[in-house]
Amino acid sequence: MIKPKKPAMKSETLTLKYDKGKFPVYYAEQEHTDSGIILIEEIWGLNDHIKDVANRLAALGYSVVSPELLSDSGVLEKISPDIFREMSDPAKRDEAQKKMRDAIAPVYSPDFGKNAIGKLQSSFEFLKKKEIENIAVMGFCFGGTYSFAFATENKHLKACVAFYGQPPLGKTASIHCPVLAFYGEKDTRLIESLPVLQEQMEKHGKEFNHRVYNNTGHAFFNDTNPMMYNQEAAEDAWILTVEFLRKHLA
Repeated sequence: MIKPKKPAMKSETLTLKYDKGKFPVYYAEQEHTDSGIILIEEIWGLNDHIKDVANRLAALGYSVVSPELLSDSGVLEKISPDIFREMSDPAKRDEAQKKMRDAIAPVYSPDFGKNAIGKLQSSFEFLKKKEIENIAVMGFCFGGTYSFAFATENKHLKACVAFYGQPPLGKTASIHCPVLAFYGEKDTRLIESLPVLQEQMEKHGKEFNHRVYNNTGHAFFNDTNPMMYNQEAAEDAWILTVEFLRKHLA
């Protein structure tokens, strides 16, 4: 993985408010800037990997806020990377899939979705209060899905980067910023939905760029997951992401 030479000069865990209560965020910045990124976690939560990505982005000159969207949902108490490893074992797969479905069930409730968008909007306002004018959203898997979702809800975003996220089919007309999306060829469900997403984005005149990596599956960017990480794809995606952000957050 290509990483900046300098770590974030400042990083801290903060508590923000939204209309339903409070939630933690990780905040990283190199120096004062007018460009910021809302970075959204995978289903595993606001872990060291996501904080590392936040630091990489901060070292490039962005103010980065990463909200814990899963707080108070009960999901983080039920899941662990062990479940994902078990799903790759044919002997344990069925039971592991049942565990995972049970663990993430709260994520599919309407209330969770409303609360997640509320937390993202609060994160956006947090950056705005720091006089950061150019703001993008970026996320992975669960976070990729909510990057898409937030891009349909907030008309003031300058860019959206979604790594293997579920597209907002039927709501693409509400996206008002350029989108860059990444997929692994073996991530069948998302690959099957890609032509429809392309068609809808084109129909509504939206700027949509994407890259599909051959012989690559889900979660290929996560360099802490040796089962899924694909160095070549991750490094290429990082280069394209940096170029895209520099173009739209200038």
